[in-house]
Amino acid sequence: MASASHAQAVAEPLARSRARRKARPRPRARGGILWIAASGILLAGVVFVNVAVLRLNINLDSSNQQRVKLRAENQALQSQLASSLASQRIQNQARSQDGLRPATTIHYLNLGK
Repeated sequence: MASASHAQAVAEPLARSRARRKARPRPRARGGILWIAASGILLAGVVFVNVAVLRLNINLDSSNQQRVKLRAENQALQSQLASSLASQRIQNQARSQDGLRPATTIHYLNLGK
């Protein structure tokens, strides 16, 4: 019987220490989970901002391509306008419509007399 009471005396503190460990809440584990969740939310926000910036860059690139295309079209139209307003064409129209001729000799008037 002495061995049974000895075994019971040894088993009883072990059961108490195991019961104490299970009953205690772990505040550090909760804090760690909160840090992990906060870090995850922060990283998700960074990814969201990066995706938004990439979309804006794609739209900006498209707008820049349209701007370059429109400038090239404007240059082509200006060139076409300049060629249509060439001096030879203007001279021909002046001769045919108004009977004008280019000046061949230049005379100066003396306004001092």
